[in-house]
Amino acid sequence: MSHSNSDPVSSIRNLGPAFQESFAKVGVHSAEQLRELGADAAYEKLLRNGHRPHFIGYYVLVMGLQGRPWNDCKGAEKKALRVKFDAMKARAFDPVDAEFERLMDQIGVRPAPS
Repeated sequence: MSHSNSDPVSSIRNLGPAFQESFAKVGVHSAEQLRELGADAAYEKLLRNGHRPHFIGYYVLVMGLQGRPWNDCKGAEKKALRVKFDAMKARAFDPVDAEFERLMDQIGVRPAPS
C-alpha cells in the first residue's frame, strides 16, 4: 500500500477519528508525520499537551503503526509496553496542568500561537 503525505492519521490501522482529532491538536496532521514521529514520541506529545494517558490507546497506536490488529498485543510484549507507557506517563503527563488546560478549553481560552 502506498502512502502519500496527505493520508489522514485515520488511514493507519486501528486509528479512527478520535485519534486523528487528538493528533491534529498537537500538530500531527498526516499518517506520514505520525510514522516519522513513531509511537512513543507521538504519544508523549499527546501527554505533554494534556491528553489523558490510557494504556490501551498507547498500545493500539503501537500496533497500528506496525500494521497489526490492536488485540495482537499480549504477554511479554504487552508487559514491556506497559513499562514504557508508565515511564512516559511519569515523564510527560502533569495532571494539574491537564486539568487546567481542560478548564481553559471549556471556557474557550486558547494559547497564543507560538
